[in-house]
Amino acid sequence: MRKYVLDTHLYVDAVQDADKAGELEAFYAAFLPATYLSSVVVMELLAGALDRRTELELDRALIAPFERRRRVLTPSHQAWRASGELLADFARRDGLDLRRTPKSFVNDILLALSCREAGMTLITANVRDFKRIRRSVRFEFVHAWPEPE
Repeated sequence: MRKYVLDTHLYVDAVQDADKAGELEAFYAAFLPATYLSSVVVMELLAGALDRRTELELDRALIAPFERRRRVLTPSHQAWRASGELLADFARRDGLDLRRTPKSFVNDILLALSCREAGMTLITANVRDFKRIRRSVRFEFVHAWPEPE
């Protein structure tokens, strides 16, 4: 069975839009046993929590259940190293200025490489950045919610 990791934007969209929340719930209904939470996504979500109440709710409703089930994807040293090498390659080849590069793009590289390393499929709404990353390193991602088999 294919394993999935969701990008941060999908969780944020689900909090902000009832239709998107319904899409996430439908995905979970079909794929929750094959779904993992990335440590990179945890960091981004907690960093965006504007108050302690939101942080505690994120932990209760999203993070802790994945942690209890030991379904958290954490980047290895090799994924961190490959991320640095890829950023250096983008700087040399494409003129990427790391001082002006959004942190979210750096995180996306780490997320993509950790998914590749674990053989997991990333689900994202951020196609532009992940297509850019995939031009340099192969990993699997999809833009749309997968269909149950």
